[in-house]
Amino acid sequence: MMTIERMKKARSKRERKRHVQQELFRNGGKRKGAGRKPKGKRAGSPHEERPTIKPYHALHVVMRVVSAVGNLRRRSMYKAVRDASIVAAVRERLRIVHLSIQRTHIHMLAEAENQQALARGLQGFQISVARNVNTMLGPDKYRRRRGRVFEDRYHLEVIRSPRQARNALSYVLNNWRKHREDRMGLPSTWLVDPFSSGISFPDWQEMEGRAVMWPNTRRLRSDHGAPPCIVVVTRGLEEVWIGLVPRGAERACVSVGRRAVPVAVSGRCRTRARCGRRCRR
Repeated sequence: MMTIERMKKARSKRERKRHVQQELFRNGGKRKGAGRKPKGKRAGSPHEERPTIKPYHALHVVMRVVSAVGNLRRRSMYKAVRDASIVAAVRERLRIVHLSIQRTHIHMLAEAENQQALARGLQGFQISVARNVNTMLGPDKYRRRRGRVFEDRYHLEVIRSPRQARNALSYVLNNWRKHREDRMGLPSTWLVDPFSSGISFPDWQEMEGRAVMWPNTRRLRSDHGAPPCIVVVTRGLEEVWIGLVPRGAERACVSVGRRAVPVAVSGRCRTRARCGRRCRR
């Protein structure tokens, strides 16, 4: 009993520590080194909530591949992406309107009913591309390459205006000129990019008023020797583009010049080679 009483007295004699409120967030705001770190050499699409998607919206999607895959503008890589576009067309979750394959990334103009359909459709498309690419890059025909193909989550932009629709079409179909793929060698003789769906685009300025879209088929030959990419008839671009732009002279910005070198997708119509017509501002 004596020991218990002594312990109580000793506890009562001790001074209690005074609680001090710590100051938090002294240097608030943007800080060096803060935030999620990029997976690769460059930062990908930010982890934000995806925008709301309607069935009549046209969508611009960009998907980047890892450096281990190499150049996508090859015959085997083109066939891998084309086969995946066939799978996407059969499943009908995602409607691919136009497609452009560059060295390190893929541009796509697509449509979907809602966010879930877009997510499932792009997921299936990326899985098909990854399986086909890993099969092509395998050590032999019986073994596949292992590892991821796409670098980060895809970039998405919703097209809501006629000017944005026209700029997006020019940017995707003429993206090979932006990356200077047409400067030397055999590509300098091509009319359109064979690694895209440009041959299926009917509104080239140079082809207006012609009975035959491509009269000289010899100049359309390319080094991959495969049929064009599988695309579907657009719904969203017609709503955003044709439905909002009146007929006549004010629809001058609808057609796209095959020599135009795109600089920006949104905003003003910025091309290094002018189309020679009055664009809708």
